[in-house]
Amino acid sequence: MKSVLAGLALVIGLAAAAPALAADFEVKMLNKGVKGAMVFEPDFLKVAPGDTVTFKATNPGHNVETVDGMLPAGVQPMDGGLGKDMTVTFTQEGVYGFKCKPHYIMGMVALIVVGNPAGNLDAAKAVKHPGKAGKTFEELFGGL
Repeated sequence: MKSVLAGLALVIGLAAAAPALAADFEVKMLNKGVKGAMVFEPDFLKVAPGDTVTFKATNPGHNVETVDGMLPAGVQPMDGGLGKDMTVTFTQEGVYGFKCKPHYIMGMVALIVVGNPAGNLDAAKAVKHPGKAGKTFEELFGGL
């Protein structure tokens, strides 16, 4: 009986120590989506550290890159290039702002929150954006 209980305790301990499986998400860069023209869909995600997001270029006229001032400390800026997909595995908690450079002024932006956003939330909210991008980010921050 003791060996059965010891074996059961070992199995439970190993299961509890196993890392959670990371999730994969997809964000499409669209000429037209549910929210209108020139959008990321979805434009807001909450993910966990270790999760991966692939930005899909559904049209060669779009790109995805980070917004200056909207990254956690120590995270390097990213730029997927025009008409190319970009896959990011998020390891650091915080708020990440993304834009399509050609359509940034039109509000083609996305917000990804990884784990606890507190580290750079205030700094990310303080960033100024051109045209419709500012209003779109304000709405996205409302989702927190």
